[in-house]
Amino acid sequence: MVTHFIFLSSSYSLGTRIAMDYIVTDDSVQEKLKKDLEKILKECGKDVSISTHMIQADDTTWKSVCVADHFFKDVKVIDSIDKFIRLIKKDRKLKGIDVAKYILSKTPCTQLKLQKLVYLCFADYLCDTGKELFTDKIYAFKYGPVVDTVYKRYKEYGYKPIDEEKKDIDSKNISEMPAKSRILFAECGTEKLISIEKTLKKYGSLSAADLVDLTHKDNAPWSKSFKGLGKLYSAMKLDTIKEYHQYEEL
Repeated sequence: MVTHFIFLSSSYSLGTRIAMDYIVTDDSVQEKLKKDLEKILKECGKDVSISTHMIQADDTTWKSVCVADHFFKDVKVIDSIDKFIRLIKKDRKLKGIDVAKYILSKTPCTQLKLQKLVYLCFADYLCDTGKELFTDKIYAFKYGPVVDTVYKRYKEYGYKPIDEEKKDIDSKNISEMPAKSRILFAECGTEKLISIEKTLKKYGSLSAADLVDLTHKDNAPWSKSFKGLGKLYSAMKLDTIKEYHQYEEL
């Protein structure tokens, strides 16, 4: 029998779980395991989602690991610790579309309503923590703040409800879990999820029209950023959102 020691995590950009597989032969391997784990925690954060496993298999191949325990089926083995870390770090940064998918799993939305909720989640988190919820830029469009990447993803729906994220899903809970897991995997994931839930509780029941009225209030961040029709839409500055978000809160 051969002893495999495994670091297991997730890569949302690859759409699969990823692993580092070590063959334990002597104490020198134990020392490498310790150093590699310290490197992962140092570069990816101590709150990174990673698990460790020790498996007895017939030989040194990954196939033998999958035979010994089907839990590891469909896991992608990474050939270097540096590549493993790069894949994890890439997904520690949350994107606007990640927040949008979670919102869609919680409440029905048109694209207009979705845009406003994504923005309000960002604004609330920014004002509460001083940190950005996700990395995308927010623009001042005609009908309010817009996350450009979310707009491009869902613009085909127009004013119709977005149902893309729930196709072929039998249960709301099933569709919600992948989106929630993605947020929790990000840096400060628990803090971000709690903030998003708080924002959805506050604004989720409002209509798209109500949310447009909210973000269009005098002195709201949008009113300080929108340049008018016929001009390029401008990126909204973080300082403007922090200073004036109070005017669009309920």
